[in-house]
Amino acid sequence: MTNPEKPKIIAVMPAYNAATTLERTLADIPAGSVDQIILVDDCSRDNTVELAESLGLTVIRHQNNTGYGGNQKTCYTKALEMGADIVVMIHPDYQYDSRVIPVAAELIRLGNVDVILGSRIRTRAEALQGGMPGWKYIANRCLTITENIALGQNLGDFHSGFRAYRREVLETVPWRNNSDDFVFDTQFLAQAVAFGFRLGDVPVPVRYFAEASSINFRRSTRYGLLTLWVMMQFWLNRLGLYRARIFQRDGVH
Repeated sequence: MTNPEKPKIIAVMPAYNAATTLERTLADIPAGSVDQIILVDDCSRDNTVELAESLGLTVIRHQNNTGYGGNQKTCYTKALEMGADIVVMIHPDYQYDSRVIPVAAELIRLGNVDVILGSRIRTRAEALQGGMPGWKYIANRCLTITENIALGQNLGDFHSGFRAYRREVLETVPWRNNSDDFVFDTQFLAQAVAFGFRLGDVPVPVRYFAEASSINFRRSTRYGLLTLWVMMQFWLNRLGLYRARIFQRDGVH
């Protein structure tokens, strides 16, 4: 980190059809808590790009839809190019509370952790009252328990879309080798553990509503199976039985 007393904090937003929620997400970001906001649009069919530009954001527009993971790759590449010391990823769909950005950034600045996730599941009642579907809650709990055991962690929600990273994490983890789909997030956390970084979390309220992005049951099932495969790859790689590409910094098998 170039200046531990006053790190450069950049928020990145992987966006797809976020025109109806972008302003609300931005309005909740505490004044002065970030130095710059980058929005990467993945071929939205609404006016997300025009709105983001009118609000003064740094906007990158994909010419082809790259997927959720592919969008994040562009986000992090640009944030590093712009000299970020801490990168906060928050969805512009207002599902996550952007008021916690300075809290997450401060925990990283203090050196307590290297990666922060927003945990949507402080209690079962709170998660369900916030609109999280019952089947999604059960799937989240089962996967998170499995991932905590497999990776030796104690996180409340492995599948949160609110994340903050120390620059060194993004410079070390071979995230460019990851999937362009939703499992990118799972791969990244497994990589962070494999490379010795410390993970932590902060509670964030759950907001499920019509405009908030969410994947359907079929895609969630595929995502869950891929998550289990990542955990298997993590251990096969650790035991030296299989050199998984996502854990190799040089990108070879």
